[in-house]
Amino acid sequence: MCGRYTLTISLEQLMMYYHLEMQMDPFHTPRYNIAPMQMVHAVIHDGRKNKMGELRWGLVPNWAKDEKLASGMINARSETLLHKPAFRTLVSRKRCIVPADGFYEWKKNGAAKQPMRIVMKDRQIFSMAALYDTWVRPDGSKVSTCTVITTTPNELMAPIHDRMPVILRPEDEQVWLDRGNQDVGLLTSLLQPYASDRMHAYAVPSLVGNVKNETAACIEEVPGLL
Repeated sequence: MCGRYTLTISLEQLMMYYHLEMQMDPFHTPRYNIAPMQMVHAVIHDGRKNKMGELRWGLVPNWAKDEKLASGMINARSETLLHKPAFRTLVSRKRCIVPADGFYEWKKNGAAKQPMRIVMKDRQIFSMAALYDTWVRPDGSKVSTCTVITTTPNELMAPIHDRMPVILRPEDEQVWLDRGNQDVGLLTSLLQPYASDRMHAYAVPSLVGNVKNETAACIEEVPGLL
């Protein structure tokens, strides 16, 4: 699964990478420990251009009776997307990207679990494939939510965890975002493990296990641990 990640780059870097119109966001700050049920940055394509906004992490399908499903839908397995009522219609019409520059996973170390941060070797931003939907509350207010798609681990991730987020290749990002593309076969073919030789994993402090800890200390390397 993917249950924690980071987005520490500047707003300007984010805008440039996704070719977004520059905007002022006085509340944009580095995020070192993003967790489910929080508001997260997401990129969609509106038919003309890429746009960035916020979605709550934890999908609530538009047909749900209440919001309780959200905590159980932070991830969607790529292998079963087309068989799950919550996801299958979204693949062709409500796809988005969740930007990140690292994600966390916990590696078993005897009886304990060591938190690891997984990044690109060049420490650049990457795009996690995601789906989104909008649910209308009984009072008429709307909540837009998302789920991050996961896949089988690559060679780097296999010793750490049996799942990893789907990280889109840069050349596939616009294919995924293009709302005019409804070729489900093509879209699902993009949901593959990312090349392990472009990624790096390192141990981080246990404080990342508490979602209240949201400082740069979360991403500091713990020397001598793999």
